[in-house]
Amino acid sequence: MSDAAPTALPFADALAAVLHQAEGRVMPTVERPIEQAVGYALAAGVVSRVALPPWDNAGMDGYAVQRADILGANSASPRMLPVIGTSMAGADPRALPWVQQGTALRIMTGAPLPPGADAVVRVEDTDGGDKTVRVTNDRDAAGRGNVRPRGEDIAAGRELFSRGTSIRASHVGALASIGMQTVPVHRAPRVTIVSSGDELVLLDRFDEVEMGQRIVSSSSYALPALLRSAGAEVTMAPLVPDTLPALTQALGDALDDGCDLLVTTGGVSVGAHDYTREALAALGGTQRFWRARIRPGGPIGTGMVRDVPWIGLPGNPVSTMVTASLFAWPLIRQLGGHLRVTPLRVPVRMLDAADTPAPLTYFLRVSLAVDSEGQLVARLSGAQGSNLLRAMAMADALLEVPESIDHVAPGAMLRAILLPDAPPLVAAPYTLQTPA
Repeated sequence: MSDAAPTALPFADALAAVLHQAEGRVMPTVERPIEQAVGYALAAGVVSRVALPPWDNAGMDGYAVQRADILGANSASPRMLPVIGTSMAGADPRALPWVQQGTALRIMTGAPLPPGADAVVRVEDTDGGDKTVRVTNDRDAAGRGNVRPRGEDIAAGRELFSRGTSIRASHVGALASIGMQTVPVHRAPRVTIVSSGDELVLLDRFDEVEMGQRIVSSSSYALPALLRSAGAEVTMAPLVPDTLPALTQALGDALDDGCDLLVTTGGVSVGAHDYTREALAALGGTQRFWRARIRPGGPIGTGMVRDVPWIGLPGNPVSTMVTASLFAWPLIRQLGGHLRVTPLRVPVRMLDAADTPAPLTYFLRVSLAVDSEGQLVARLSGAQGSNLLRAMAMADALLEVPESIDHVAPGAMLRAILLPDAPPLVAAPYTLQTPA
């Protein structure tokens, strides 16, 4: 695979190279019921055929009136208006009486505004009368007068959501409100993961772990879960021995079964049993790059094999999850047609010290909280070794430390990349300590 970049790429260049693999490869369009569309990306813009609200309606319980009739009303000089009827939520606006000058119609929140009225007086500014209402305040004659205009939320004939919108629960509600039962979305990318390692077993062989003979392939469980959160359909191939023929056969089988993205873990470094690049070359693959100037996760690569994008992640479990979050997750989002593909970056104040001596971009696993002043703060979630799973599990984000920084001091302002499946942020009583 001689076309690979000869030197390790900076993080930004490596991410750009990975995302380049998805250019022109957005998944085809399928129709899905809106109840089953959450997590997918719209394959076309959605235009509403109706206006919402469909008519002018009341923003408050009160009385529909003509503005001129309540101007100047106060407790010393009230306005007395006969009540000619009631408009309830769900009423047919065509059946409501006309509000003539000098009259009022009792109205409930959300009910259609009757013809002739252009304001709603809050019930709190009246005596609540049934036959005649006494208005003692004219504040509702100003502005919109507690009237929600037709089409204020959604205008008929206008685009409601654009192509590439990632559908969430709130989108489903809006789609239902305009009568959409199904929506066109990009189907989920089919991702196959191939992992190699003689020392690895699955949970059905945990007795060998207890005897000290093997270790659990934790990435076989964590990585599919992470990639599914990006919207992928994930197939985990059987674990592969560390031999070139076995790995070549496994990769070929995965491609023959049909996938939109091939993901490998392990075997992309320079060890004696790192066969991934050779196996891909044997299958006619080309490689765009195979190292990045980051830690953890430097031995990472991407390319094409049999016209299928490939991304190779390192084998250490934390390195796998870090690089999957930084590279594989955005690649799947782009294949899935989403407009927003990369996790959110946020400014944070670091509370702990950390050394980053190598001229690389470090991604430290950190937990986040909001301090008493509303500042987003970060602490190391534990020791930072690439084999230490607990610190990864406790992390909310990856603190991005640029190559130019070799030491992070408490109080430093940096950027953190939120982990795609991180829990919501919570307030915590962190106090920034002055270093000794």
